Amino acid sequence: MKIDEMNISIIKQLRDGRKSYSAIAEELSVTENTVRSRVNKLIEENVLEVTGLVDPESLPGVQIVLMGVKLKTMDLGRKAEEFTRLKGVISAAVITGRYDLLVQVLLNEDEEYSLLEFFTKELVKIAEIQDVETFVVYQAYGLRVPYIL
Repeated sequence: MKIDEMNISIIKQLRDGRKSYSAIAEELSVTENTVRSRVNKLIEENVLEVTGLVDPESLPGVQIVLMGVKLKTMDLGRKAEEFTRLKGVISAAVITGRYDLLVQVLLNEDEEYSLLEFFTKELVKIAEIQDVETFVVYQAYGLRVPYIL
């Protein structure tokens, strides 16, 4: 799918996910049907997902952890996909530097889903991990995540 300037403008307008198609259409000087059809096409092509995001610091017991992961394999994309299927994993990215992957994890002590729980119940499902370093986020600025637990 080709992402043109109109698609980019619509995506920017959807930063407020509750903004109506008619309001977007008026602001961009196009018809509401144009906005609706483009949004639907962007969603179908997995370019866009309209979702609610939360400030993890505002939720009791919720904690974000970043994990640098060094692998024993160079099949990085496949391993990143495996990580995204684990409970609590928000995202996994192939990166440069001393780690192969950077994994973002959502934990909730109030729901008995701690870092220890993640390591002992989820991380053990992934083979070929050489090394993991965790970075607990104590305070984040501008961070919004999907509540996936």
